[in-house]
Amino acid sequence: MTAADRAPAAPAEDGDRPVRATIWVRGKVQEVGFRWWTRARALEIGLNGYTSNLGDGRVQVVAEGSQPDCERLLAALRGPGTPGRVTGVTEIWGPTRNCYDGFALR
Repeated sequence: MTAADRAPAAPAEDGDRPVRATIWVRGKVQEVGFRWWTRARALEIGLNGYTSNLGDGRVQVVAEGSQPDCERLLAALRGPGTPGRVTGVTEIWGPTRNCYDGFALR
């Protein structure tokens, strides 16, 4: 992972404050069950949001919850157990919008 792959996270003392992580996953991540797998991990963690395929072959994930929980999902997305082949993960952090109920596939 390079510095360009990771935007700075919110300060640690704000760890319990809800955040929004918008994540783009590159590699062979479409047509391999990646969105379903991501949704299952997000629901296990207790996050709200969605995951969707993008036209350029990436998968976008929008996750809202506590920063530690969003970090858990990021670790899973970067880990060895993902379906397909992940070659890169980039994220940006921001305030939650509180507009999701559950975790959807789009």
